[in-house]
Amino acid sequence: MEHLQQTDLSSATRPIPRYLANLLRSFSTSGLLVGVIFFAVSLTPSLIPRPYLIQAVISGTSLAAGYAIGAFLRWLWSFFELPEPTSRRARTLKIAAAIVCIAAAAVFLWQAAGWQNTVREIMGIEPIESADPVKLGLIAGVVFVALVFLARLFRLTFRVLSRWLQYFLTRPIANALGGLVALALFWSVTNGVIFKFALRAADSSFQQLDALIDPDVAPPTDPVKTGSAASLVLWDELGRQGRQFIASGPTGAEIGAFFGGAAPDPVRVYVGLNSAETARERAKLALEELKRAGGFERKSLIVVVPTGTGWIDPEALDPLEYLLHGDVASVAVQYSYLTSWLSLLVEPGYGADAANALFDEVYGYWTRLPKDRRPKLYLHGLSLGAMNSQGSVDLFDVIGDPFQGALWSGPPFQSGLWRSVTADRVPGSPAWLPRYRDSSVIRFTNQENALDIPGAHWGAMRIIYLQYASDPVTFFDPHAFYREPDWMRAPRGPDVSPALKWFPVVTGLQLLADMAMATTSPMGYGHVYAPEHYIDAWMAVTDPQGVTAEDVARLKEKFKAR
Repeated sequence: MEHLQQTDLSSATRPIPRYLANLLRSFSTSGLLVGVIFFAVSLTPSLIPRPYLIQAVISGTSLAAGYAIGAFLRWLWSFFELPEPTSRRARTLKIAAAIVCIAAAAVFLWQAAGWQNTVREIMGIEPIESADPVKLGLIAGVVFVALVFLARLFRLTFRVLSRWLQYFLTRPIANALGGLVALALFWSVTNGVIFKFALRAADSSFQQLDALIDPDVAPPTDPVKTGSAASLVLWDELGRQGRQFIASGPTGAEIGAFFGGAAPDPVRVYVGLNSAETARERAKLALEELKRAGGFERKSLIVVVPTGTGWIDPEALDPLEYLLHGDVASVAVQYSYLTSWLSLLVEPGYGADAANALFDEVYGYWTRLPKDRRPKLYLHGLSLGAMNSQGSVDLFDVIGDPFQGALWSGPPFQSGLWRSVTADRVPGSPAWLPRYRDSSVIRFTNQENALDIPGAHWGAMRIIYLQYASDPVTFFDPHAFYREPDWMRAPRGPDVSPALKWFPVVTGLQLLADMAMATTSPMGYGHVYAPEHYIDAWMAVTDPQGVTAEDVARLKEKFKAR
């Protein structure tokens, strides 16, 4: 009996090592070798410091991408019937290549912390002692296996479909049609089930968050303010970001105390997504509320396009209200409650429609006012707001009666005007800090205030792009998967690691992850714009009177301390 039990146990467990051996043999050796190389170089730095979990996802995805490329190259070799090495020589080459690749991966894992510290040092972040190589490697392995499983599931689906179709069609046609059907099936499952379910969940979550009313943010009692009892816009319909925008910001008393004189309260107008049915109706409501609040009676008027959630960066608007001594009005309309990247993905034209409607309404009314009794008009937007703000105006349409200027910060890489101006930059100027023509209309700046250009004179309209070379939202480049982006070439931006190198495919994956983490950087780097840099840009755009260099320095210190 005992002998039989041992025999049964042995026979039962024998398939397990055989299955594992078959599974290992099923992997492409060339794919694994290329994959390990991709894994190793994925540990090099990019624009944003990465924790080990994010790094593991990048490394696992890079390993899978390299594996796919290596396996495809091996298939091409066989397809063209190129000479094969002898089995003994091939085995020796495999062992040698495996040893070299594993050693390279181990060395790169060991150096990963040092590479990350080159980015952290530039950004003033505490260095890390270890990149958690064991955890990193294990999670990367899980990601790799999951991606390979999905690829094999696709291959199995393709083979089943093509074999079934061969009963009715010729083999080439069956294979082509089977591949198309498999692609359509996988895309419909991903897009129709997983993707849409995730978006519906995100949409519901952000909608609920937008509806939350912070108990510390009370409706204004001043009848001039949006959301008050006298306002055309209900407080509850402003949305969370709108209520925060209206309730925050400096008062006239605070501004007057800073400059040692009297100052009015700045006017802030905001219309929430629930305030009216359509983008055009919300824009018309914003115009009427702006007129009611006396916005056109101020010396300056700012048309602001918020980010996807409706957020307006206080580091941008608060300093401006100080620089203009409170004699300024700003107006904004919410177009979404999703984060910018989700809004761009789900509603790619919706933000642009809202920005167009708001500009059309405000600019149309502004042009009908006497030129000597109307405010100076400026545009502003951050991130997705910058892209939509740029798209809201055609410079040829306003050339007869131009607005005074615009400040667009962190423009996404898809921004049409930004892309055109950057591509048409003066030869020799870097992509991360271009010079455009004679710099009379458009200028670029970063942490180091590059707006004072010798020999250049501002025209009637002043447009400034505030952008950091370390901002992946601005400098992500889809072409980085197969060619080096211009901004990586020397000279590089002051906030980009000198250890950053370009690698095909891997750099594109790194930059995608950087985009997801763009707002995790310290202020003044990545996609987090600092008030002192906004102050320099606003000074150049608006040229405020009565503000001295000493005032600017004090204001910068005030906001740095805040």
